[in-house]
Amino acid sequence: MTDVRLVPAAMAVWSAALLGLRAGWPFALLCGAVAATVAVALLRRDRWHRAAALALLAGGLAGGGWMGHVAHQAATHPLRAAAQRGAAATLRVELTDRPRPLRSAGFGGRQGGVDRVAASGRLVSGEVAGEPLRAGGQVLLLAPAAGWQELLPEQEVTAGGLLAPSRGGDLTVAVLRVRGRPADLGPAPPWQRAAESVRAGLRRASRVLAPEPAALLPGLVLGDTGALPERIAEEWEAAGLTHLIAVSGANLVIICGTVLVLLRMARAGPRLTGALGGLAVAGFVLLAGPEPSVLRAAAMGAIGLLALVLGREHSTMPALAASVILLLFLDPDLGASAGFALSVLATAGLVVLAPRWIERLRRGGVSHRVAEAVAVPMAAHLVTAPVVAGLAGHVSLVAVAANALAEPAVPPATVLGVLAAVCAQVHQGTAEFLVRLAGPELHWMILVGRRAAEIPGAVIPWPRGWGGGLLLAAVLAVAVALVRLRRIRLLLTAALAGVVVVLLPTRLVVAGWPASGWAVVACDVGQGDAVALATADRGRAVLVDTGPEPGAVAGCLHRLGVRSVALVVLTHLHADHIGGLSAVLEEHTVAAVALGPVHEPAWAWQQVREETAAAGVPLVELSAGHRLAWPGLTLDVLAPRDGVRLSRREGDDGTAINDASVVLRADTAVGRVLLTGDVELAGQEDLLDSGLDLRADILKVPHHGSRYSSPQFLAAVRPRVALVSVGAGNPYGHPSPMLLDALNGAGVMVARTDRDGDTAVVAARDGPAVARRGEPRPPPRR
Repeated sequence: MTDVRLVPAAMAVWSAALLGLRAGWPFALLCGAVAATVAVALLRRDRWHRAAALALLAGGLAGGGWMGHVAHQAATHPLRAAAQRGAAATLRVELTDRPRPLRSAGFGGRQGGVDRVAASGRLVSGEVAGEPLRAGGQVLLLAPAAGWQELLPEQEVTAGGLLAPSRGGDLTVAVLRVRGRPADLGPAPPWQRAAESVRAGLRRASRVLAPEPAALLPGLVLGDTGALPERIAEEWEAAGLTHLIAVSGANLVIICGTVLVLLRMARAGPRLTGALGGLAVAGFVLLAGPEPSVLRAAAMGAIGLLALVLGREHSTMPALAASVILLLFLDPDLGASAGFALSVLATAGLVVLAPRWIERLRRGGVSHRVAEAVAVPMAAHLVTAPVVAGLAGHVSLVAVAANALAEPAVPPATVLGVLAAVCAQVHQGTAEFLVRLAGPELHWMILVGRRAAEIPGAVIPWPRGWGGGLLLAAVLAVAVALVRLRRIRLLLTAALAGVVVVLLPTRLVVAGWPASGWAVVACDVGQGDAVALATADRGRAVLVDTGPEPGAVAGCLHRLGVRSVALVVLTHLHADHIGGLSAVLEEHTVAAVALGPVHEPAWAWQQVREETAAAGVPLVELSAGHRLAWPGLTLDVLAPRDGVRLSRREGDDGTAINDASVVLRADTAVGRVLLTGDVELAGQEDLLDSGLDLRADILKVPHHGSRYSSPQFLAAVRPRVALVSVGAGNPYGHPSPMLLDALNGAGVMVARTDRDGDTAVVAARDGPAVARRGEPRPPPRR
């Protein structure tokens, strides 16, 4: 029987921390008082209840008092008032963790990637408006990546900038928006420098792999996700695999478990085993950093090792409860940490639910290995699902299956990664050999995440926040209660079978995607462009632009059944048109990549050259007058003219590059298509002045439907269908209501990817018709 006598005390301390952070310090004191009152009432019960009551009494009084004290100190810190005024400040801070990279989406001439970092620190000294500040208090630094990204925990640094209020819900008293590079850097402790050397060694050794697994291995082993592609992050979120790269107790269990097995094989005694296991725990925490899940696992591991030394090896639940209490006293901020909650809940699910489900499945005739493969991910997913749903705003329907398939590859990849990180300090070749051994496991995990995310309906939307989490918790509780009833269980099994047999095939096949006979598809790639043009050869297409990031365009081509790409045309080198090129080159046979005579901005031109060179795909240049033909498809290049040069003003916003877009006229099975890139007013005027026949049945609306489309240009095209490639919730006001009114007023059928998802144009009896996939990408988080 599981010993849960410490669980009420842990819940009382956790509740006091959470209420103190979210509602204010008086609520922490109130929570402690309520817990103490309940404990006193239980003291008169039997011996088992008295032990639990004594723990609850101590936890309630100590937890409520300490959490209230800490929350009160943070609430009355003088920096809070200064932050409300937006005052300028100079602060001396000791960093408490590694700076976390903040990614920004590329758009136009602005390159996407990491341009800022967030770093937490403890205030050492400082001044606001000439007034000195007392030491103490937690601050958050938002700083430029340059100069800040390489800093290490426990380094002291001086930063100047403007204060801003914290978002609340934690002990951060203010946010400092840093201007410039760090000043007066203090030395990092030797152990932090050593840990960074090990992390850097793993990153170097990982370069022998392809870019995606090379970026995944440091994330899987040490939570170092700074270089992780956005595509993998999105796919793994949909597949429910994100916890694998949020370094957690699972990593610690794998590493320490390996150490303990080796020690047992060497017949080491309990004390030596406990000591060396403790060193493994400390070393891993130092390498991975003080993440909530790592700290929880480390505390639990330390208590578990103590139980091993004392001969009580099976006290897992008391160890978990004790680790929760210990960590919350050391760092009350963990009380409101989603990572901490996920870690504790997952461990509790594995301790309480998984063994019972495994035993039940074995009694039903299922082998132990299969029962474990099913029960473990299901238990972890069930107990963490409410928190995940509240955070992400969706529920993954493929998470259990994806985890069952991916998790067998995690232990060998993790162990090999740790060994490679250590060996890199001595011999680079050995480290690279170990990394190569981990390559197949990493490729398998990427494949599982990718294919799971591509399943239609892999995720369903769910309300965000506390309400959404509590709603899903209630739904799951009712479902578990009903499943315990035999008749209801049989009914639910029949209903589930009906869903699998009837609704799932309907979802996958009868949905009619890809649309039969499609000739043109505007892929939903968010705020960017990617248009596929079919040839008469099955599975072969021409792609015009690739969107802002790899995952979206790759998914679109996969859904269309495109296996080879006859040509990729990049209308211009803005981030929202070239970001997905790497995925297209990696996953398809591409004959060539074409672009216009303007090779700006420089960073984008360099990126395109590097990606095409790595794939061995030639680059060709297009200009007005070129014609390209394939069976069933002909492309005429209308603009820009050969040798065009940009005439840009200082501070230009990229309009000149937009106006130099490659403009194509395509003759397809559904009629003539005009593909306009991002041409604005000047580019449209040049097209009108050229005397070219601009009439087309389908118009790819310029520049995501911005207001810079002239009525004369639209009148010259006279389209029957207008495709607007635009991202949901974009901050640019695209598409323009004025443009939409003009198109609707002219009787044009308008299709928008932000509302319709992938949108195809097919042939119909009376002209081109539109087929909509109907699953638009959600707006990006801000």
